[in-house]
Amino acid sequence: MRMEITYASSSTRDLATTADQSTVDQTPSGSMPTAGRPVKVITLEHPTASSSSWPPPTVSRWRAKLNRMTWTEWIELFLPCYRWIRAYKWKDYFQLDFMAGVTVGIMLVPQSMSYAKLAGLPAIYGLYSGFVPIFVYAIFGSSRQLAIGPVALVSLLVSNALGKIVDSSDDLYIELAILLALMVGIMECIMGFLRLGWIIRFISHSVISGFTSASAIVIALSQAKYFLGYDIVRSSEIIPLIKSIISGADEFSWPPFVMGSIVLAILLVMKHLGKSRKYLRFLRAAGPLTAVVLGTTFVKIFNPSSITLVGDIPQGLPKFSIPKEFAYVTSLIPTAILITSVAILESVGIAKALAAKNGYELDSNQELFGLGVANICGSFFSSYPTTGSFSRSAVNNESGAKTGLSGIVMGIIMACALLFLTPLFEYIPQCALAAIVVSAVIGLVDYDGAIFLWRVDKKDFLLWTITCATTLFLGIEIGVLVGVGVSLGFVIHESANPHVAVLGRLPGTTIYRNVQQYPEAYTYNGIVIVRVDAPIYFANTSYIKDRLREFELEVDNSTKRGPYVERVYFVIIEMAPVTYIDSSAAQALKDLHQEYKSRDIQTAIANPNREVLLTLARSGLVELIGKEWFFVRVHDAVQVCLQHVQSLNETPKASEALSDDYPSFFQRLLGQRAEGFSTEELESGDRQSPVSKDKDPQLEPLLSRRF
Repeated sequence: MRMEITYASSSTRDLATTADQSTVDQTPSGSMPTAGRPVKVITLEHPTASSSSWPPPTVSRWRAKLNRMTWTEWIELFLPCYRWIRAYKWKDYFQLDFMAGVTVGIMLVPQSMSYAKLAGLPAIYGLYSGFVPIFVYAIFGSSRQLAIGPVALVSLLVSNALGKIVDSSDDLYIELAILLALMVGIMECIMGFLRLGWIIRFISHSVISGFTSASAIVIALSQAKYFLGYDIVRSSEIIPLIKSIISGADEFSWPPFVMGSIVLAILLVMKHLGKSRKYLRFLRAAGPLTAVVLGTTFVKIFNPSSITLVGDIPQGLPKFSIPKEFAYVTSLIPTAILITSVAILESVGIAKALAAKNGYELDSNQELFGLGVANICGSFFSSYPTTGSFSRSAVNNESGAKTGLSGIVMGIIMACALLFLTPLFEYIPQCALAAIVVSAVIGLVDYDGAIFLWRVDKKDFLLWTITCATTLFLGIEIGVLVGVGVSLGFVIHESANPHVAVLGRLPGTTIYRNVQQYPEAYTYNGIVIVRVDAPIYFANTSYIKDRLREFELEVDNSTKRGPYVERVYFVIIEMAPVTYIDSSAAQALKDLHQEYKSRDIQTAIANPNREVLLTLARSGLVELIGKEWFFVRVHDAVQVCLQHVQSLNETPKASEALSDDYPSFFQRLLGQRAEGFSTEELESGDRQSPVSKDKDPQLEPLLSRRF
């Protein structure tokens, strides 16, 4: 049964005596309040500190979830592939999965060789990276459409990191690339086990977009050497690349440039047609294979000496071997962290989008574990770091892939290429592989996203610009660090400077809203209602206290209603949006209450949640302010405070303090009563016309009959 407390008007200025005057409301239901009437207030339940539960609710929920899990759910937890295997519809799914797997597999073979060259590795290691990880991910991965393997951005990161340690022609370079795959896999598994996927949420979309756009430009420029016919410096910064391209212009060769440009044009046309026309979407996947076939055919027929070829590629499947050179682990940790972050952002984002399109749920942490196991197992078979590919995953989904069986088909295609086709790959022109890389990364330049950010939020556009510029001019590592740092800086700034609003009452309702958003909302003399729209903790307490002091001083009398007083006597803090409060904030509120008390101002708290109320109780703030000043609704607090404001004006002391030219509130009240005005009109500020005698029994206290 809900209890209601009666707050009766008092003739004393001592606000602390309110609690002694509280009784159970005996007002008959439906009776209208009158001057000095009791005010009905919903009782706020105060949880005791002893009622706090241990373990925390999150742990309890996890424990209950584990207890409810069946054997099938336990198998699905460790082998996500069991989810689609046990419900596989052979007649409906097999043909779609097979065709999607063949399509993407054909696309993957030339792309994997291209990305291996971008990473500074022999082409065979791209094929290895597209073999074992695919099979492993099909078993442990939770996405049914994600196509993993070598990708351009990770390949660039590998090249940039390892190029500073050892020359790419050294065997140590290959060993470090394989070791990097093991380190990345371990980090992804750890993050999955510890459920740390939420950390990536702190990297905003603006940072990701700016970083990938700049990286795409760097990747495209790094492939210029295969088009121009001469070597350029290996760098992740745009200025050294441009300088190197310009300085070697006298060595320019026409044949690779013409051939590379023609192949690139063909790829871009096929990609455009595949995207714009559904009946031609197979062209998008067939583009890389077409480039390889055309290039190889041209070389076979004309055998031009000025066009460099891929060269000899070992035939056969990769052999099992344990990664070596663990002495370099320390120096590779920063790169492994960077690659892990980029891989997670790229893979998990794509996987979630595809899962939503296909109507199933995806656990980010389980996805991290699947990617980690794929990289760990891949490192034992000469693979460098792999992750989900945006372009291949999109093609896989568009081709109708329903389950992870499409990934197994991709792996079979790659195995066939390793076993039977490698003798043909040695005649593939380098410029054709470079054209495949350039056509793939052109789509990563997110100029549409930049325009959207400029139109929607200039702050996000600034973040995009900073990340893009620093990545281009200072390198990938610095670009990521600066972008993430600025992004976190924005988060910290927003958290340390939360939105704090003054609330007013919407006419005709008991709803209180921001007076800046709703100009028609009115406030009451002597009362300030403030809402804090964020958790309160050590970083934002000073800002909130400063804002509260400002609101106390900046009084707008144009929207004031109710009995007139010259200053603020009550500050009501609406805490509904406050989800958390720490000890520093509790102490700050105690200090603020003492400051208010010294100026004869009473603090009231409205609608705190259970955890916040427990923290306030443990800190002693509830006892300090008084339980009677904690309310369920803002409107309850306003009713009680307004009763006290009225009583302040009715005291003889208040009447004598006013000049003869300005009648006291009590005198005005008597005069208005003589004219037939109701208490409700006085409190609402409506004194335009008398109240009709047919009063609405359901009218809320303080609600004007005018509205």
